[in-house]
Amino acid sequence: MIENFRNIEYLEFGNERQKLAFSEIKKYEILEKLEKYNPILTGTIPIGIDLPESDLDIICECQNHSEFKTYLSENFSNKKDFKVYSTKQNGIDSTIAEFKTDNFLFEIFGQNIPTEKQNAYQHMIIENRILKEKDSEFKQKVKELKSNGIKTEPAFAKLLGLNGNPYSELLKLKK
Repeated sequence: MIENFRNIEYLEFGNERQKLAFSEIKKYEILEKLEKYNPILTGTIPIGIDLPESDLDIICECQNHSEFKTYLSENFSNKKDFKVYSTKQNGIDSTIAEFKTDNFLFEIFGQNIPTEKQNAYQHMIIENRILKEKDSEFKQKVKELKSNGIKTEPAFAKLLGLNGNPYSELLKLKK
């Protein structure tokens, strides 16, 4: 299992979808373009519990949302179905850009929080650790729940018997 998610080289030696993600990220120089925002690929593809329709989530640290929005537009507006918008997530200002490449929907997500402290990263690290501790059957059950429409964190919470908000309960499992 992966220990350093800041370097996407592990994708090059992963499953077929991870290899495809690696080549797509490299082809479009996504991380190079986002470098000044400390990008990290998060979500289900890095930890191998993705579905065919799973997107590539890249979190970024942005101090100025207006500037970040402009930067995203300048660098990615030529991509298919590009859109950029601002919202609040858990009360935190967030800027999100979405676009499609040949094989993936990308979602670039920015908050004024260091990337390694953002929930998306924290959830992925915790989920990765749990997958290491459990057997392949557990991983398969997560994927089955996801294919039935249950999001990742609620799927983990259900299988682990966690009660309450699955997103916050999962964060409590951080070591």
